[in-house]
Formats: sequence, C-alpha cells, structure tokens
Amino acid sequence: MIIGIDVGGTHTDAVLLSSDGIKKKVKVPTDSADLFNTILSGFTQLLDNIDPKNIKRIVISTTLTTNAIVQQNMNPVGMIISAGPGIDPSAFNTGEHYYCVAGSINHRGREKAPVNKMEIEDIAKKMKKAGIEYVGVVSKFCVRNPSHEILIRRILNKYFKKVFLGHHVSGNLNFPRRIATTHLNAAVFSLHKSFFEAVKLSLEQKGLMVPIQILKADGGTMSLESSMAFPGQTVLSGPAASIMGAIPYATEKQDTIVLDIGGTTTDIAFLVDKAPLLEPLGIQRGRYKSLIRSLQTDSKGIGGDSIVRIKENELIIGPERLGPAMAFGGPEPTPTDALFVLGLIKDGDQENAQKGIHKIAMELGLTDSETADQIFKKCISIILKKTFEMIDKLNSKPVYTVHEFLEGYKISPRKILVLGGPAPYFAKKIEELYHIKTIAVPESSVANAIGAALARTTCEVSLNADTEQGIVTAHEEGFAEPISKTFSEDDLIETAHTLLKEKAINFGADPDNIGEVEVVEFQKFNIVRNFSPRGKIFRTKMQLKPGMIKGFEKILQ
Repeated sequence: MIIGIDVGGTHTDAVLLSSDGIKKKVKVPTDSADLFNTILSGFTQLLDNIDPKNIKRIVISTTLTTNAIVQQNMNPVGMIISAGPGIDPSAFNTGEHYYCVAGSINHRGREKAPVNKMEIEDIAKKMKKAGIEYVGVVSKFCVRNPSHEILIRRILNKYFKKVFLGHHVSGNLNFPRRIATTHLNAAVFSLHKSFFEAVKLSLEQKGLMVPIQILKADGGTMSLESSMAFPGQTVLSGPAASIMGAIPYATEKQDTIVLDIGGTTTDIAFLVDKAPLLEPLGIQRGRYKSLIRSLQTDSKGIGGDSIVRIKENELIIGPERLGPAMAFGGPEPTPTDALFVLGLIKDGDQENAQKGIHKIAMELGLTDSETADQIFKKCISIILKKTFEMIDKLNSKPVYTVHEFLEGYKISPRKILVLGGPAPYFAKKIEELYHIKTIAVPESSVANAIGAALARTTCEVSLNADTEQGIVTAHEEGFAEPISKTFSEDDLIETAHTLLKEKAINFGADPDNIGEVEVVEFQKFNIVRNFSPRGKIFRTKMQLKPGMIKGFEKILQ
C-alpha cells in the first residue's frame, strides 16, 4: 500500500491506496504553526487498524514554500555574487545582504581573476553580525568551473548554518535566474527544514520507516532527504499535485483546463493531449525568475473560504481568507456559506451560514437565495476570467509541454476538469453558465493527494565535454572525468544516461520503474585556432519525464 498527502494552506488531505483502489481518505485542518500535529493527525486517522509494515511508499505535496513566496514571508538571507567583466550583477539584487565580489571564471571554465579571501571574510563577519544564518553563492560561469563557489563556501562554513551554491541548482547558463534560484533555496530552507522535521517526527510516532518522497514543481518526486539540498524544488508542489491528479481523466487529442478550487486559492493549469504545459526556463512568481523546472500553472486568490463583502455597493470576493466559512465557525461570510444557503452543502452549521449571507443580502437589497446565487456566479466568473486571460497569454508565445515543443500551436480547450472539495457543485454550474463540458474528477476532494501518491521520480542532468581540455563534467552532480580526443557524441549520451539513472535512484526512484528518458538538448561545437582544429565541445541535457508509477491503474479507471 502507498500513502499520498497534500499539505495545503487550508486542509491537509491524505489517502491510503492499494492496487485495488482507495482504502481510506481523510481531511484535517492545516495548522502551519504546528505542522507536526497536523501531519500526525492525518497519519493517525489514515492508519487506524492498518499495520505500518504494509506501507511501501509515501509521497507528500505541499504549498508551504509557495505561500511563503506569495506572502513575502521568508527569512532574510545573504548572497555573494562573483561575475567579473561584462554584466553588472548589482542589477539582480535580491535584498539588503547582497554583495558583489572580486574573482571571475570565463565561459570555458578558466580563472580570469582570483577570489579575494579577505574580502569574503569581511563580508561574512558583517552578515553574521546582522543575524544572517543562510547564504547563497553564485559565480557567473560556475557550471563550467565551480572552484570559486567551493572556495567561498569553505570560508563561509564557519560562520553560517548552511551555504547554497549556484552550480548545484541547474546546468543551464542563465546568470540572473541562477542568482534568483540560489536565493530562493536559501530563503525557504528554514521553513522547509521545519516541514521536514515535522514529517520525520510524525512518521516515527506511527512506526513508519518507509522512505518518503516529496512532489516537485515538475510533477515528479524526489526523496525528502534530497529536498533538503534543493528546497526551492517544492515551490508549486501543490499545484503540480493538482495536475497529476487530473491527467488520467483528460481526453486524448484535446486541450483541457484544470481548476483546483481550494479554501484560499484556485490553481489553474492546462493539458494538451493529456500532457501538462511546461515552464521552459523555470518557475516565475512575482520578481522571482528561477531555473526550477516546473509545470505551468497560475493561481487566483479566490476559494471556498475567501471573505465576501460589499464595497461601494459592489460584491467583492477575496483574496483575503480570515478563517473557515461561518458554517464551520469562521468570522465572515464566504462562498462556502453561499453553497449552504443554496442547499448544495449540508454538513455544517446551516443557521450560521444563513446569518452571514443574510448580512450581505441586506446590503444588496436581495433575498438570501438571490445573494448566494450571485456570490456563486461571481466566484465562477472571476476564476474563468483569469483562465481566459491565461489562454490569451499562452497563445501569444510558443507552447511547451512535458513531451514536446509545439510551434505555432494555439490552445483551445474543449473540457474542464475540476478538483477540490466543492468541485461537483462548481463543475455543474460552470457547464450551465459557459456551455463547455465540465466534470469533477473522481474523488475530487482528495485528487491532489492521489496525484502525489502516484507520481514517478523525475530529474535531469546537464553534461559538458571539452576534448581540447580533455574533461567531461556535470558540476551540478559533482561529476568530472578525463576524456580522450576521440570522445564522441555516443560517449556523451551514454555517460549522461548513466548519471541520470544514478541520480534518479538517489532521488528515490524504483530501479525497475525509472520512466521515460528524453534528450532535451544537444549541442556540438568545433574548436578552431589559427585555422587548425583543436577539439570539440559537446553539451547535452537529459531528463526523466513526469508520469505515473505502475501497478495502480485500477485507481484511475
């Protein structure tokens, strides 16, 4: 049996699955100030009368790091940037403790100017005095030669709890995004560490010794231990779970909208021929443009627990959430209370919900039922307006899916899949209002947790070979080996494949179910000096595509 858990901002959903189907599902309120007891409560209810030894796999998705970015609720961190001549790194300043230092590596990986060790020591003392605990270090061409980053980390280690290096985050050459990604990893580390410890303690309490996987932004998994080195990978983990939970119910050769309506936000995504759209460069949220590979999603600050109010005679919904619906003891009326008044939901305090909606109805001069209907329709209108804006934006640029690049493709959805607790009610109303086929996915209230549970491990490697210098490197993986002048394209692909398989297994992949391998980038350059060939440069990027593990097909029927 396997477990899937989705730790959302409002609720934590958990499912227990076997090859025969869903054995149990639970939903508990998320207390972000006490994650240990939130997760423990989920495990306790899920494993009642279940022998923990029967659990073979646990996968968790979370919105905690995503919410921290959106709410700008991240601890200040230090950044040390080494660029050399050319681009001015001060243009990519991430905050108060941002230092540009001496030293540079060129595009071939050769040192042009050394690190000034005394300068690094002085900066370290300043940041330590300011209370900084985590630091990121980025050298412009670190993927060609990370020696400067490694040296700077050696100096910093005695001052700080953890130092994040730019060459670890991605094999891609994009200096501004590498700075943002390294900063992001450092900034969310403390929050992710608390989450990690809460999960480990909860598992120990229940006697669960099985390895834990966490869902990444690209819809694949990595081990929880590995995520401690790359906590930024968990950004958009929650929305990725929504997409993975919807894929089995999409239609082939058709474009599909995915709406996950939660308590605080609605996540929006698209499928093309059952394949999720991909952010080709990396996650972008606000000013953070990263190198973190992700499925393409966006969110709207509206959900079942968004507050409803009147402002200048206009009905306003969200984006604030002050607690649960009044039907569940909350302080202000919400769309969920409107569903109670409309008779669509019954398992709560009907009288309290009526009081909240009646207050709004009095201001609008309408009956309670008319007001509830207006709230419901406006919710849908806000969500679909955002959805159509996304479609227009997507159709103004090239479309990438996890499988391929679609040149000139225009997204034209013919179906909407809805997830989340209120999915059945929203699906029916959307189809009625917009005349587009809309269905609530099976087990829609816990579909995120199911999507997480069944997701396969993903990862990627970038490999560079220089036959003139006689070396092949994947600095992101800590790999470097000598090569001969005869090193070929086939040798490069074979080496990359070996590294990818090793990385996948280290990330927690089943060696017998590694998944589909894809070469996403290949480049070859001849090195010529004085009209004479000196060697070749080969570069490749290889990845494992997102997908579902085997043996649980019955759940998705």
